[in-house]
Order: sequence, then structure tokens, then C-alpha cells
Amino acid sequence: MIELFRSPNINWIGKSKWFIALSLVLLAAGWSSIALKGGLRYGIDFRGGTLVNVRFAEKPPLDKLRSALKDHGLGESTIQEVKDLARPNANEVVIGLEQKGEGNVDIGAGRTAILEVLHATFGAADSTKQDFNTVSTSALADFLARRDVLGLGPAASADRYTELARSITDFRDKEHSGLVTNLADAKSAAGVDDRVLASLRESFYTGQFAVRNVDIVGPKVGAQLRTDALLATLYALAGMLVYIAFRFEWVYGSAAVLAVFHDVLVTLGFFSLFNFEISLTVIAALLTLVGYSMNDTIVIFDRIRENVRLMRRDSFDDIVNRSINQTLTRTALTSGLTFITVLVLFLMGGDVLRSFAFALTVGIVVGTYSTIGIGVPTVVFWYRWRGLHLAPASVSSSGGRATPNDSKSRLASAGKR
Repeated sequence: MIELFRSPNINWIGKSKWFIALSLVLLAAGWSSIALKGGLRYGIDFRGGTLVNVRFAEKPPLDKLRSALKDHGLGESTIQEVKDLARPNANEVVIGLEQKGEGNVDIGAGRTAILEVLHATFGAADSTKQDFNTVSTSALADFLARRDVLGLGPAASADRYTELARSITDFRDKEHSGLVTNLADAKSAAGVDDRVLASLRESFYTGQFAVRNVDIVGPKVGAQLRTDALLATLYALAGMLVYIAFRFEWVYGSAAVLAVFHDVLVTLGFFSLFNFEISLTVIAALLTLVGYSMNDTIVIFDRIRENVRLMRRDSFDDIVNRSINQTLTRTALTSGLTFITVLVLFLMGGDVLRSFAFALTVGIVVGTYSTIGIGVPTVVFWYRWRGLHLAPASVSSSGGRATPNDSKSRLASAGKR
């Protein structure tokens, strides 16, 4: 067994006031940011609207794009440049447009409006040709069949041209991420020869941009998703409270849920401080964080319960400190390796996973700290309030309040249920 720490003897409970002070500072900073910004920043998943992911042939002209959207009455649109360490020259932006109103009428109006602006601003001057980067496989197959570019004659099979069109669009979408800047490159696709390339040049041009993805969510659906996300988190906390209360004692369950609730609140505060959006993937990360933090808490609680039975002559504070120190190597290895994994995911995973990885990166650190700094001290404080924290010898010598046997049985009750 790997031992990172040899016989650590840290007085964790003695430092609990510093942990609580740190939590108060983090909560105050995060939720002050939320209040000043008028609430959490929700993604399209929760507020309803349209997200259009656009890739440009060159560095995205953000000022030109922003001006064009404003001129077309879309000044409230958001433009976010995609920054990905794995693809430094991705040249992508995400254009977001929140849908106004309560209904789902004309839910695709935002998409249509954004695409019209893109084509009007960055489209070709020759309107007789079609953008090669936007043509679908079926439309391209129809074009190739009408032209009979392979010279197969009237008996030509439609499947042959469908296969050729799929080869061309797969080359465009998979090899060039949806954006071909020179039609001559299409000759590298399987089945394309000079005849096919000549026909493509006659009727198509390569635009300056390509739409990679469009996400549309209605406002009613977004509101329902917000409600469902909140209920999912609360149900998870309630279920864990019931389990731990049954497995240990109700005070252990309450302390564990308080620690996990603290983790979620602190993580949401960090999202506001660093201006990240709350999306469905973030909710998935928060639920993952709830389970991870709860598992870490249960490991320490279980060790406390074991030591209560073994260390009957020690005070509850000493038992708790010993239990945390005994599990310190396990905590450092588990949390440390998990933290490294999610940190790499945050740095290298791309823009799509960044919010998800950020929630886990913050949550792993906060969740590990809150078990020792919030959950365990809560149990200790409750035992102090009930007068069960003293060692049997101390209790018997303090005015005859209890016999050693009485104190042993009361302290050992922490490990039952």
C-alpha cells in the first residue's frame, strides 16, 4: 500500500474555524458576483434561443460580424470565439441569440436571421453559384446525376451518384471540418476526377465560412429544463441524506448534505466569477460532484465509526483527528489523480467540454476540502453541544456528571445504526 504521509498528526478540528472562514469568504465573493450580475449566466439550454457554430477560412472578423448583426437588428446577439489548445487555428465562433417571448412560435427565426446576416456579409458576389460548403449530400447527388458527370448515360444508377456525393461531403466535413477553401482540394475525395471537378467549379464556389452546428431551444423547454435540473440536484441530496442517516446517524447525514450543498454553492459562485455559462453538461458535472464529494465524506465517517469502537478512552475530537489522518493518503491519491485528470480535460478538452471540466476542477478541490473543513466539524460541533465529546476520564473527573461506563456507551453510540 502506498503511504504518502507517515503517521501524520494534524489537528484538523483545531483548524476548523479557518476552514469555515475560508468557506464564508468564497461564498460571499461568489454570490456577491451573482447578485451584481443579476443572477447566474444560463446557456441556451436553460434560457431558450439559438446557438450557431461558425467556422471561418481565416481568423474570424469579430468586429465586422458584430457590426453586421447590429445593422440587421440583432445587436443583442453574443459572439464567443472558440479557443482550443488542441486546435489553435480552429477559426470558429459561436453566435448566440436569445429568443424573446413565451411561446415557441417561429422557433427557427433566430437561426434564419443569423444565417441571412452571414450570407449577406460573407457570401459570394455571384449569386448564380451555390456555396459548396453548405450543399447537402442529397442535393449534391441530384446535381451530379442531372449533369451525368461520369458519363454513365440514361441507365445510370442513382446510387452511384449518391455514393459519389457522400464521398465528397464526407471529405469536406471530416477532412476539412466542414470548410473547403479551394475546390481543387475536392479532387482528393474518392471517385472525383477532372470531369467531376470541372462540373463542381461551374456551379459552386467555396465560401469564407461554414456553419458547423445549430442548436435551438424554445423558452418553455428552457424553463422546464431549469426546473428539472434543480429538482434533480435536490432529489440527489435528499436521497443521500436518507441513506447516510440510516447507515450512520441523522447528524452524519445532515453534515454530509450540508458539505455537498456547500460544494455546489461555492462552485456556482466560481462560475459567476469566471463568467462561465450554466448548461446541461454543467448540471451533469454538479451531480457528478455531489456523488464524488459524498463518497469522500462517507469514507471518513466510516473510519470515525470504526475508531469510536476501538478508541474508547479518547475524546471524540481526538478520534476524528486520528480518522482524518489515517485516510489522508487515500484522500490525497484519489482526489489528486482525479484533479489532474479533469484539469487536463479543462485545458485540452476544447470549448464544448470547458464548462463541464471547470465545474469538476473546482468541485474536486472544494469537495475534498469541505469534507474535512465542513462536514466533519459539523458532527463534532453537535457532539460538543450534546456534551459527548470528552474522553471518559475527563467526564468522570468533572464533577461526577457521568461514570466512565456511561461516557463510553454514549460515545460509542456514534458508530451504531
